[in-house]
Amino acid sequence: MINRTNTILATVMLTAVVAGSGRAQAAEGSGAAAANAKPTLEFAFEETVTLKKGIPVGMTALGKRNIIPITGGTIKGPKINGTVMPGGWDWQLTRADGCTQISADYMLRTDDGVVINVVNKGVICPPKDGKPAAVRTQPVFEPPLGKYEWLGQSVFVGTLVPTTDQSTPAVKIRFYRVR
Repeated sequence: MINRTNTILATVMLTAVVAGSGRAQAAEGSGAAAANAKPTLEFAFEETVTLKKGIPVGMTALGKRNIIPITGGTIKGPKINGTVMPGGWDWQLTRADGCTQISADYMLRTDDGVVINVVNKGVICPPKDGKPAAVRTQPVFEPPLGKYEWLGQSVFVGTLVPTTDQSTPAVKIRFYRVR
């Protein structure tokens, strides 16, 4: 009786493993197709970030340092609106090749009172052939769980341009979700 029960149990387990393997292969196959799909960009929101005059730190072993205080701003998009909170900063490093690494750390406050941390990094290089290079950034968002957690579950790319329509120094950053 025990041998027959063990045989039946072994058959049931083997059937489950084989069936599970087929499901795993099917899921793996669909995952491979998704992984090979060409990424697309979806507009998420735009920030206008106001700035104070830079604070020169000076030459360091890594290059010339500068701090740009972030004084505020606005955010507008299809699923998020609010303000850039004052008190953030952009820690800049001008390298030997003339390019400047930027690393901004600041907070957003949505219209419904949610606070979201942003760390946005990029590189700004001097113009070549008289044409300024496009500035792209790599933002990482840290939202609380809930309505805006999609910001922390996605990859984004930003485009950064200085504004020319304000008396206060500012930049416009458009964020796109990679799909």
